[in-house]
Formats: sequence, C-alpha cells, structure tokens
Amino acid sequence: MIDNLSWVTAYPEILLLVMACVIALVDLAVKTPLRGATYVLTLATLAVVAYLQGSYAATGQTLHGFGGMIVSDPMGNWLKCFASIAVFVTLVYGRGYAGARDMMRGGELFTLSLLALLGMFVMISGHNFLIIYLGLELLTLASYALVALRRDDLNATEAAMKYFVLGALASGFLLYGLSLVYGATGSLNVTEVMQAIAGGEGSLKGSAQVLVLGLVFVVAGLAFKLGVVPFHMWVPDVYHGAPTAVTLLIGGAPKLAAFAIVVRLLAEGLQPLAVDWQQMLAVLAVLSLLVGNLTAIAQSNLKRMLAFSTIAQMGFLLLALVAGVVGDDKSNLANAYGSAMFYVVSYVLTTLGTFGVILLLSRQGFESEEVQDLAGLNQRSPLYAGIMAIFMFSLAGVPPLVGFYAKLSVLQALLAHGGSFYIGLAVFAVIMSLIGAFYYLRVVKVMYFDAPAQTAPIEAPVEVRSLLSLNGALVLVLGLLPGGLMALCAQAVAQLFA
Repeated sequence: MIDNLSWVTAYPEILLLVMACVIALVDLAVKTPLRGATYVLTLATLAVVAYLQGSYAATGQTLHGFGGMIVSDPMGNWLKCFASIAVFVTLVYGRGYAGARDMMRGGELFTLSLLALLGMFVMISGHNFLIIYLGLELLTLASYALVALRRDDLNATEAAMKYFVLGALASGFLLYGLSLVYGATGSLNVTEVMQAIAGGEGSLKGSAQVLVLGLVFVVAGLAFKLGVVPFHMWVPDVYHGAPTAVTLLIGGAPKLAAFAIVVRLLAEGLQPLAVDWQQMLAVLAVLSLLVGNLTAIAQSNLKRMLAFSTIAQMGFLLLALVAGVVGDDKSNLANAYGSAMFYVVSYVLTTLGTFGVILLLSRQGFESEEVQDLAGLNQRSPLYAGIMAIFMFSLAGVPPLVGFYAKLSVLQALLAHGGSFYIGLAVFAVIMSLIGAFYYLRVVKVMYFDAPAQTAPIEAPVEVRSLLSLNGALVLVLGLLPGGLMALCAQAVAQLFA
C-alpha cells in the first residue's frame, strides 16, 4: 500500500525524474551551441533538489516508504545533498570543455547527468535489494552513454565498451550474490535480512554455506563499483579514455552512492557476518593501497595517475569499514562508519577541484592530461597553481588540509580497538600514504619549478573561476575547522544505527 508518507520520502526523486524529462523536451527548442537555457534549468533543478535533501537531513527524521523498500534517513539525505552539489559543480566546470568538443549538439549531457544522479538517489535510498540494484543499473547505464558521448572519438568509444563489458560482469556478480542471500534468508528487505542472519540457523530459509557464498559475490560486486584491487582495471582505462568532464562525473558523486550501498548491504543487512566481510575488505584495502600508490608513481598521464590515486584512496576508505565491528563489540561502529563518510565526502570535494583545474587548462584541440602540461603553471596563473597545490596536498594528506583530517579520522577509528591487527593496518596505511605523497608532490614541483611550454594567460568564465576558488577555500577551511563536517557525519551514522 502506498500512503502519503511514501510520497514524502520520494519527493526529491520524483522532482528529479520529472525535471529530467522536462529538460529533455525543452532542449529540443534550444539552438545555442552551449545550450544556455538547458544549462540554467539543469543547475536550477540541482540546486532545488540539493536544498530539499538538505532540509530533509536537517530534520533528523528517519522515514520508511513503499512498504519499507526505500528509506529517508539523515545519512542518506546528506549524501544525496552532497551528490547533487557535486553534479552541479561538475557541470559548471565541464560546460566549456564539452562545448569545445562538440559534446553539446543536444542536451544529452545534462539529461544523462540528471538520470545518473537519479540512479545515485535510488541507490542511497534503497532498503530493498531490488531497489538498490535498480538504482545501480540506472546509474551505470547513464554512465556508459556519457563515456561514449564523443561518438567520433576512438578513445571514448573504447573506454565505453570496456566499461560496459566489465560493468555487466560486476552487475552479474552483485545480482547473483543478492539472489543467494535472498535464497538463504527468504527476504529482500535489508532489515529483515539482518534479523534472519542474527537469528542463527533456525531463522534461515536456506543453508549458511549459501549465505556465505552470496556474501563473497556481493563483496566482489561492491568492490568493482568502488574500483578497488583486483576489480580495478576499468578505472584507469575509463578515466583516461572518457572526456575529462565525464571522468569527473564518474569519479566524483558516484563514490558517495557507492559508499551508501556498501553501508546499506554490508553494515546494515549483513552486519551479523561482519567478521567475514571485514576480512575480505581488509585484503582489498591492503592490495588497493599497494597497487594504487606504486602504479601511480609510474604514470606520466595525469588522468591515469589520478585513477590509480582513486584506487588507493578507496583502499583507505575500506580501512574505516574494517574497524566497525570487532567480534561482538559494536562500540566503535558509529565512529568508524562516520569516519568513512567524512573521508568519502572530503575525497569527492578535493576530486572536484582537481579535475576542475584540468578542465580549465584544456582548450579547443588540446587535452591538458599529461603531468607535464602543468609545467610552469605558477608563472601563468599563481591563483590556479595555488588552488591545484591545495588539492594535491590534501590528497596527499598534508596538514592542515581536509585530506589530512580525513586520513587521521580513519587511522583513529582503526586504532580505537588497540588490537595488533588494526595497528598493523594503520602502520601500513601511513607507509603507503608517504609513498603516495611522491606523485602528488611531483605535480606541485612541475607547476612551480619547471619552465612553461607556453606563457599565454589563462582565461576562465567568472562562474568557473569563482567556484574553483570556493572549492579550494573549502578544502582549506574544512581542514582548519573540520569539526562541523565530522560531527555531521558522525551524527548521521549514529542515527542510522541507533
């Protein structure tokens, strides 16, 4: 039965869907090369949706709708608010780039971006296996089309094909795993699955062995969506081959949704099996930190370097999820998952600015995607060189930037238990961070100490320049005053597990 409360929980998603359709129709009458009316209408939609989600989150209420299939809680609403802002910023940064590369012959960029965001919303709100999977497929199908948006570009087409084939494989893993969990527990509802597993063998509809096998496939599917080793090979190829504006769209907001479904499926639904899936995540985290950081050092292409950096960063994120439950002790659960949420929000904020600078330096017929393309940037524009340096230092975890406190909060969550296993993971993470600092600092060295290949001043639209400056300032201010965002994340997660 669908009551009024169900509609309330889904208002932002309904608005987003309706506006995506309206914008697609309005764009048919737009003739300007940069799709001015479509662009403004899209940004207005994103701003309204972000405000709605922020308002929902501020109430602190948890509402269930459509028979418990979707949930509107503070954690989900804040993540959806941040995802809306991330897509807003991405479109502002990427509009000029897309227009110069004939990616705006129609309004597909804006419509597909809104549909991808709708997929993220459904993933984040889903409290039922089918709803989560539906959101995941909506996001991935829109992403495949976005990667191939430059139809005449061989690299983009190749990247889209790789993404499609590997994405279909990963979706199969996840769907098969969820079907096995359903077979073992007899339910698709996240809460009911958790209760069935917690009740022991007597509460299960199938064998415990089927449940564990399902867990393995679920973790494999989630690992692909996060882009962690050994399910990572699509990341550098897609980051490199996709148009840079689309790379940012894939590498930014979807990380928030991926974090949300990891929490929904593992931390909520499969929490009684935490001992099993935390061991898997620990292995994935160690491999990702090792492979991501060491491989990034060898990259001369900036987008591939950032792709391997993303793999390492997601490995760091998994460490926080490993520390949530120790045996029967759940006292660190809210602290660990709150740290993970703070980490992923900080990472997305920094990634937006990093690719924003790359998009700004790209121009007609030239892709600013080699590390050497940033040579002498300080001589051409001290402002943009300074902003890029802030982002690189933050990704490296240098104080007092937000990336430092994000890493520190994860390490603190690991050390909260004091066990030798967790101390070992924390020490390993610190060593890998020191190794990773090399390739971030190399970018700063190139910007400040290498001779520029050209001396032409860098021109940018006022909205891009303003937003990029604000982006850099936020990374610095949230590093100096991280308490507000950390408290917001901790409180949202604490309410989830209250």
